[in-house]
Amino acid sequence: MKRAYVQATAWHVPEGELTNDDLARELGDWTAEKIFDKTGIRTRHIAAPDECASDLGVAAAEKLFALDGCNREDVDYLIFCTQSPDYFMPSSSCVIQDRLGLRKNIAAVDVGQGCSGWVYGLSLAKSLVEAEVAQRVLLITADTHSKVVGPRDRSVRTIFGDGAAATLIGGTGHDAQQELVGPFLFGTDGSACKTILIPAGGYRQPMTDAARIAREDKGGNWRSDANMYMDGPEVFNFTLNVVPRTVQQLLEKSGMTLEQVDYFIFHQANRFILDRLRAKIGIAPERFCIDMDWCGNTSSSTIPIAFNRAVESGTIRSGMNVMAVAFGVGLSWAAAMIRVP
Repeated sequence: MKRAYVQATAWHVPEGELTNDDLARELGDWTAEKIFDKTGIRTRHIAAPDECASDLGVAAAEKLFALDGCNREDVDYLIFCTQSPDYFMPSSSCVIQDRLGLRKNIAAVDVGQGCSGWVYGLSLAKSLVEAEVAQRVLLITADTHSKVVGPRDRSVRTIFGDGAAATLIGGTGHDAQQELVGPFLFGTDGSACKTILIPAGGYRQPMTDAARIAREDKGGNWRSDANMYMDGPEVFNFTLNVVPRTVQQLLEKSGMTLEQVDYFIFHQANRFILDRLRAKIGIAPERFCIDMDWCGNTSSSTIPIAFNRAVESGTIRSGMNVMAVAFGVGLSWAAAMIRVP
C-alpha cells in the first residue's frame, strides 16, 4: 500500500525580538538570568502589529517551495493549524491558498488546535494520503500569541513567541510494508479546558470594554479577559502525568523499546518541564531535543521547527526513528512515530 511520509519541512519566525533584557527592564522585579533560569528562553520572536499568523505561514511555505522537489503545483490539500486566525470567517486556509498561488481545485481547511496541532495535523495528512484522497498535503502551523499576552503578565509573556512551520506530506510511489508516519496516540481532557484560555472574544463571552480592563492576580501578574491565561502549576502537573504514560503506550503500540527510538522531540513548552520529563522517562540527553532558547514557545510550530533544525544540523538523519510528543491547550495531547526516509 501507499505510505505517507514527511517529504520536507521549513519554518519562519518574524523579525521582531523580545529578549530577557527587554523583559527585565519592563517587568522590573525579574533579572534576565532569572527569566532564563525559569524558562530556558533568552529571546522570543514577535510579530509586527500588522503581521498575522497567515503571514508567517505563507513565509514558511514559500521557503518550503524553494526546496528541490517541493512544488506548489503538486499540493492538492491544505491544512492550516492555528489559534490565531485572520478572521472568524472565512477560514484563513482560503486566504493562504490564494496568497500562495495554489491550484483552485484543492481542499483548504483550518484546524483550531494549539500545542498539539502539528501532530494532529500530521495524522490527518497521513490519512488523506494513504486513503488516496490527496497526493500531496501541505500542513502549515502558525500562531501569534504575542498579540493576546498581557504586557505585564510575566507568567506567559516570558514564555511565548510567534512562529510558523510548513510541512509537505507525500506518499510513496510503491507498496511499502513499514509505516513511515505513525502510529499515533491522542488524548483530550476538556474538563480542564480553562487551564489555558482566552476568556473573551468568542460568542460565549463577547469582547467588551470591560473585558479589556486588566486586573492583578495573586502572583502579581496583570491581565484582562482579552488576554491569554495559563494555570502554570496545573499545566505542569498535567504534563508530568500524561506525557510519560503516552510515551510508554506509543512504544507498546509501535512494538519498540525506548532504546530503539533514535531521537525524541517533545513540544518545546519550557526547559523546566522538558528537563523533568526527560529525567522521569529516562531518555539520554543526546537523544532528547531542547531547542527553544532562541525563539520561545511557538505553540503548534515548536515540534516542526525543532525537527527541521535537527535535520539541518545532521542530528536527525535518514533511517532514524523519531518520536514526536505534543501537549497543552485543550487540554489535549498527541504522539507519533516518524521514520525519516
